[in-house]
Amino acid sequence: MLVYREILVAIDCSEVDEAIIRHVSALALPLGATVHLLHVVHSHTLDQERYLREHAQNILEGYRSKLQAEGIKASVVIRSGEPEREILREIEENAYDLLAMATHGHNLPGRILFGSVSRSLRPKITIPLLLIKPDH
Repeated sequence: MLVYREILVAIDCSEVDEAIIRHVSALALPLGATVHLLHVVHSHTLDQERYLREHAQNILEGYRSKLQAEGIKASVVIRSGEPEREILREIEENAYDLLAMATHGHNLPGRILFGSVSRSLRPKITIPLLLIKPDH
């Protein structure tokens, strides 16, 4: 049986984060896995970068504290750049066993307009990918 010890969780600082945190904590706790919370800041100016980084840090620290209160070892990772590229780099640079992320369930116009990080990662990723559809 494959046991996940190092779980990378892509967090986008939106309302879907709670669903992925619930699922990952239920998976990580019995396995004794460490959860690494990743957010990729995608900005166009230095001021925007500073604001988004601070905002993400606050949100991810809250999730980290929540996971630790449940007995789960957790860390926060913040990168800057294009989300798909930075997620792949994070995986290449570290020894993760699983990537978990939420799907947003965009309708067709939303998929065309916004694209899908999870869809573009699937053929490129070298570790298992757990996609969680958020509760509606």
